[in-house]
Amino acid sequence: MSHQIIANLEKRHTVKHYDASKRISKADLVIILEAMRLSPSSINSQPWKFIVIESDEAKQRFHDTFVNKFQFNQKHAKSASHTILFAHKTHYSRADYEKVIDTDIQTGRTKAENKDASFGAFAFVDMNTDDKGNNAAWTKAQTYLALGNVMHSVASLGIDSTPMEGVDHELISELFPELEGYQCDVALAMGYSDSDQDYNAALPKSRLSIENVVTRL
Repeated sequence: MSHQIIANLEKRHTVKHYDASKRISKADLVIILEAMRLSPSSINSQPWKFIVIESDEAKQRFHDTFVNKFQFNQKHAKSASHTILFAHKTHYSRADYEKVIDTDIQTGRTKAENKDASFGAFAFVDMNTDDKGNNAAWTKAQTYLALGNVMHSVASLGIDSTPMEGVDHELISELFPELEGYQCDVALAMGYSDSDQDYNAALPKSRLSIENVVTRL
């Protein structure tokens, strides 16, 4: 199939080794972050926080979160150009959603007189919240929508990436106090593959056939 979207996805792979000397340009980073901001979420809840790791100090902090486990991902902390921590709010509240509605009013998407009625959509949050106010499973699912969106955007820019669920969310919370109220269970390393060491780059793309995964009715 000849199409740029397919070409981008055929080319992308999970990088195993990065070239630490190569950096994502400022112009490309602006595009990546804006694409991330524009990610979809149920009821436009946006129950997330993204930490962009780019300074040497932040890279060292992230490197230190691998002291107990998932050491196979530790090498990416310093060699990748940038890493994004995708964190979800564990107790998303009505007050959090009010910020979304207020933004809708400011942008003209919602009329001010319809503010109270707009809270009707919060029922989707209530359906996924336990008696202690925890709705982390639901907010985490929204955050993965953003992760997928960013992975595709990065691939479209010719930038390589590595999605990492092998992260220690407890140590991340401890070493990144900026995430208070949020939990990071996945991160995305980004940069440029080291062609000499990244064995995964040379392997053929392997997926189940479309007949195995798609049913057209």
